[in-house]
Amino acid sequence: MKDTDREHILYAMRHSMAHIMATAVQELYPGAKFGIGPVVENGFYYDMELEHALSTEDLEKIEAKMAEVVNADYTFEHSSMDLDEAIGYFGDKKQAYKLDLLNDLKTHGTTVAKDIDRAQLGIDDGAQVDEVSIYTDGPFTDLCRGPHVESTGKVGAFKLMRVSGAYWRGDDKNAQLQRIYGIGFATGKELRVHLDMLAEAEKRDHRKLGRELDLFVQSEIVGAGLPLFTPRGTTLINEMMNYIRDINARGGYQEVRTGHVTREELYEKSGHLAKFGDDLFTVEAGDDKLVLKPMNCPHHTQLFDSQLRSYRDLPLKYSEFSTLHRNEVKGALGGLTRVRALTQDDAHAFVRADQIESEIELVIGQVNELLGAYGLTYRVMLSLRDPNNKSAYLGDDAIWTKSEDMLKDLAERFEMNYEAVEGEAAFYGPKMDFMASDALGREWQVSTVQLDFNQPERFDLSYIAEDGSKQRPVMIHRALNGTFERMLGVLIEHYAGAFPLWLAPEQVRIFTVNDSEALVDYAQKLKKDFEAAGLRVGFDQAAESVGKKIRAAGLAKVPYTLVIGEKEVESDMVNPRLRIGHGEEIAEMTVEAFAQGLVKEVAERALKSLF
Repeated sequence: MKDTDREHILYAMRHSMAHIMATAVQELYPGAKFGIGPVVENGFYYDMELEHALSTEDLEKIEAKMAEVVNADYTFEHSSMDLDEAIGYFGDKKQAYKLDLLNDLKTHGTTVAKDIDRAQLGIDDGAQVDEVSIYTDGPFTDLCRGPHVESTGKVGAFKLMRVSGAYWRGDDKNAQLQRIYGIGFATGKELRVHLDMLAEAEKRDHRKLGRELDLFVQSEIVGAGLPLFTPRGTTLINEMMNYIRDINARGGYQEVRTGHVTREELYEKSGHLAKFGDDLFTVEAGDDKLVLKPMNCPHHTQLFDSQLRSYRDLPLKYSEFSTLHRNEVKGALGGLTRVRALTQDDAHAFVRADQIESEIELVIGQVNELLGAYGLTYRVMLSLRDPNNKSAYLGDDAIWTKSEDMLKDLAERFEMNYEAVEGEAAFYGPKMDFMASDALGREWQVSTVQLDFNQPERFDLSYIAEDGSKQRPVMIHRALNGTFERMLGVLIEHYAGAFPLWLAPEQVRIFTVNDSEALVDYAQKLKKDFEAAGLRVGFDQAAESVGKKIRAAGLAKVPYTLVIGEKEVESDMVNPRLRIGHGEEIAEMTVEAFAQGLVKEVAERALKSLF
């Protein structure tokens, strides 16, 4: 069976599972009012209004009732209804949210419907709406475009996972519904494998490990999506930042700084205000309406435009580590992976047309280096404009055709593992998004390179060409980490908190077998010498046993520990210990050899111990 055929069957199964769940809920809670129930990654969900808040026990009841629906093996029967007939039918059943969708469709047509709503309404984008698609399984009838499996008995294996709140149609001005999430797979074995992965993911949850390892905290009084980084977490981010600085310096980028607020007119001219106005935080300052900076690119255009530029000046490359602010919906915020204050390793290259290929080739090499150092593999999503919704993007067809063809050609020339996806481009140009896979095989969008002919046009940027004419530069947007917050969240889970030596906030921990002056003095001298070599060292002087100190170092996931006793003082030799779960005690060596080995491991940004 081809992968595409399998994906289609699995999609139909999961879609059918959502209907089976709604059927079970209707049987258990006859007054339920249903919203939408789409397929999502690895499963499905359904939004609904119920008279009471669902508990874990309720989910178990619903799952048991779903099993009864499966055993009944109801056929999924497809039919159509005239739009007015459907309004009458769902009105009689007092399904207010279905009526909202249908009346919206009748009043505004398909243009107002989101993709997810079209699927629920059983219509296609741009279709003439005379009737809607209906599916029935046993006692349950729903608006739906499909597809479904043949009957409820042919859906594979599923499990309900959790319930959460969700505003109707994603608008916090609307009613809040209960959203039941489930997962589903073709076989019970696949379901068990996925559940095992979820259990491991729970152990690696960066929010949990972030607290346990003292990396960052969340404060209600500070606000959601505004994490606070401890000294240990800040050390991690600084190491990530220093690596990017090294890569930037080798790539010819010059670091700049721009302010955190700007006049609204800047984003009006760039086009961000029209496209992302709701995502901006505004500040009143007398007659000026200011905006908290959500991105750096418009600011960098002004740096470019501050002087007369020659073709000899290009490529001109700016990099900036700036904390940006975006008004993300509160319900979408989560740990470090979705925040309102985000620090980007942002960079923009202003290039001549003949420099585009070499600059993007350079960026691809930078991404390969960085993600390789993190131990992450990746594929590329080539994000293109939605050809059916061109009004959502800046620039004319000629610019988009030129830039999209250029990125496609580069992806093929460099033999990249890529997938072209329509509708995912930035509003000013197409891009390559690098989708990194972590230790559990989960994908995260991290690095990006974006080709932009539109911003230079909107800001009337130019340089003097060799023949004396004024020419328009091309702008290449680039981020390697994406944001430090998101990448740190990914890395915490990828490493399960056990960072490689070069990243670890505390690289070596020393403790003595007793509190004698000779041992303590020797341990403090070791600490000082290691720190002079550029290492991060802790000295545990707690009034605890050596065993407890070893366990504490293991829980803190410190890469190396040294236990100092009389033997070590007399011989100037040590028996380093790798962190618990990563190996046995290392063979005895001189202090100098151990220090040199650590320095080499850090310099090489090695993923594993070199000893």
